Amino acid sequence: MRSRLTLLVAAAVAIAVAVSAVGCWYFVQRELSWQLNQSLRDIRVPWKLMDKAVKDCSPNPVTTPADEDYLPFPEPMQIVFPDGTRCVMGNTAVKVTHREKKIAGGYRGQEEVYDGHADNGRPIRVLVKNVDQNAAFVIARPLNELRGTLRRVSVMLVIVAALGVLAAATAGLLVSRAALRPVGRLTRAVEHIAQTEDLTTRIPVEGSDEIARLSASFNAMTAALAGSRVRQQQLVADAGHELRTPLTTLRTNIDLLLRSEQTGRSLDPGAKERLLVNVKAQFAELTTLVGDLLQLARGDTDHEPHVELPLHEVVTAAVERARLRGAEVSTELSPWYVVGSAASLERAVLNLIDNAAKFSPGRAVEVVLHEGTLTVRDHGPGIAEDELPHVFERFWRSPSARSLPGSGLGLAIVAQAAAEAEGVVSLDNADGGGTIATMKLPGGPQAAG
Repeated sequence: MRSRLTLLVAAAVAIAVAVSAVGCWYFVQRELSWQLNQSLRDIRVPWKLMDKAVKDCSPNPVTTPADEDYLPFPEPMQIVFPDGTRCVMGNTAVKVTHREKKIAGGYRGQEEVYDGHADNGRPIRVLVKNVDQNAAFVIARPLNELRGTLRRVSVMLVIVAALGVLAAATAGLLVSRAALRPVGRLTRAVEHIAQTEDLTTRIPVEGSDEIARLSASFNAMTAALAGSRVRQQQLVADAGHELRTPLTTLRTNIDLLLRSEQTGRSLDPGAKERLLVNVKAQFAELTTLVGDLLQLARGDTDHEPHVELPLHEVVTAAVERARLRGAEVSTELSPWYVVGSAASLERAVLNLIDNAAKFSPGRAVEVVLHEGTLTVRDHGPGIAEDELPHVFERFWRSPSARSLPGSGLGLAIVAQAAAEAEGVVSLDNADGGGTIATMKLPGGPQAAG
């Protein structure tokens, strides 16, 4: 990237310098050409001799008339007649072209400037001007000096352009190094993370430009990944701890049954039935725990497409499932539409109802949905104030609930579902006894579609 940036800067400066050099050369050439033309017009010529020269020149002269009045001029100079004959008055003769013939036969004062050649082939700038109805005055100056000056200017412009491009490339390299230094730090940090998997690496954020924003975003990404790794490790550790108890109980009961069969000493039918019932209960608990773990893991990694859905219908479906499980539920629901996952929200509402029914057996659970606020209240013993901050933690269970069935993941699933729908959930002690769970979800009383 540094090389490409340096090359781009050098190329841009080279193009700009080249355009400037060509423009400079063009304007210098025009100015020098204009000055040369003006110098031809400013040459002092004894015009009083023009009429005499026209009269004295024979029809076919090629040299200056033998007269002391016609001393050779230092400039190429001559008189041309319409038929192409000429009278040379300067130190060099100029080749006659159709221009001289045309102007010689034209009107007095008519003139033209062009690049021509002397008889010896030297390039010259020619001024042709009509001085009589039948003659044209021709004066010229060599182009060697003009062309030499333009060559020197061209060489100087090429040298200046080359130095400019070299300076631009050097400046571009320095600028690219300074500009890409944060990118280099970011690259080294990414390579370090790729090699060591150290997500605690941070990049210093300086300023508020795009590189600083990129660094801040990278730091936020690594922080999120580190947090996800910590949560994953905590989930695995907690899951291993929670799975150990039912697995140990299952192994113990199955060992007892196998030992009874292997030793030939049959267990008492009542004891054997109790063992089988316990095994079945442990399998049910293990199944529930694994299902909850899969739900939490799916929420951390899979993001189902969220659509607009009627929350009141989702709550109704959860209530019907709770009633099939034997829970007594009273409802008061008003329409409310949210954007989220129907399966996740239904599971969350069902967990709230199951949790409330578990702590208030024989009493109805009150479910109310009003203006996007869902409340689930039980009439149980409530919960200690110092335990309220922990109720939504994974695998956390209050001392009074450890003897009851459950995995300690139900409320954690509720919190996750509420967060996915951009809502919040809380649990408090209700006035008059029991607890009340409150889940607030953004939305509206009517479908946006």
